[in-house]
Amino acid sequence: MTPPKLKTAKTLLFILIAALLTISLIQSAFPQSFSNTTVAVNPEAISAILDGTITVNITISNVQNLYGLDVTLLWNPSVLTVQNIDIRLGVESFPDGVLHEATSADIFIQENTVDQENGEYHLVATSVAPAPSFSGSGNIASLTFNVTSIGQSELILITELADYNPSGSNLIDHTDVNGALDSVIPEFPSIIAVILTMLLVTATAVLSRRILGKTNSKPKKPQL
Repeated sequence: MTPPKLKTAKTLLFILIAALLTISLIQSAFPQSFSNTTVAVNPEAISAILDGTITVNITISNVQNLYGLDVTLLWNPSVLTVQNIDIRLGVESFPDGVLHEATSADIFIQENTVDQENGEYHLVATSVAPAPSFSGSGNIASLTFNVTSIGQSELILITELADYNPSGSNLIDHTDVNGALDSVIPEFPSIIAVILTMLLVTATAVLSRRILGKTNSKPKKPQL
């Protein structure tokens, strides 16, 4: 006959195992959507001067099995004008980039367009089989802008990432991190201010001497 305490312990162990199996099945059926993968504007906060230039990177961090991407960047066209775009796709060609190239095929770029009037850049690209998927972090593209007026501009990202699956790609859960720019009037260089101050002081001193010289050179009236 089984002692009551031993019977109770076996029952509790059975319940614990059943609970763990249930939790495992639930997690398998409903995988967690949390991901620390990000697509970000880097640097996130930018301060620029009027008529100056800035460069921002669109960067992926902590991605797994990336095979294709669809990236849109939006900005304020009244403040920023795009000057140059440097795509960093294919780590075999760009070690700081993302995606892999196949030996027999480069990265397939379906779309790479700029709409300056509306302040929009759109890039759609994918690796080509048999290239492996990409895991890790890297730059998608680097954009250089000219600051054309005083004001602010958000740098808004709208992106989709996809993995590789012969039967159909799956979207990769991630977070988009936007950026922001604040353009200002350039500060007057302090060295120029010092030089102008010295010139002003010198000019004032010279002018004062001339005035005093003219005053002293006036003929005196004869005394009666």
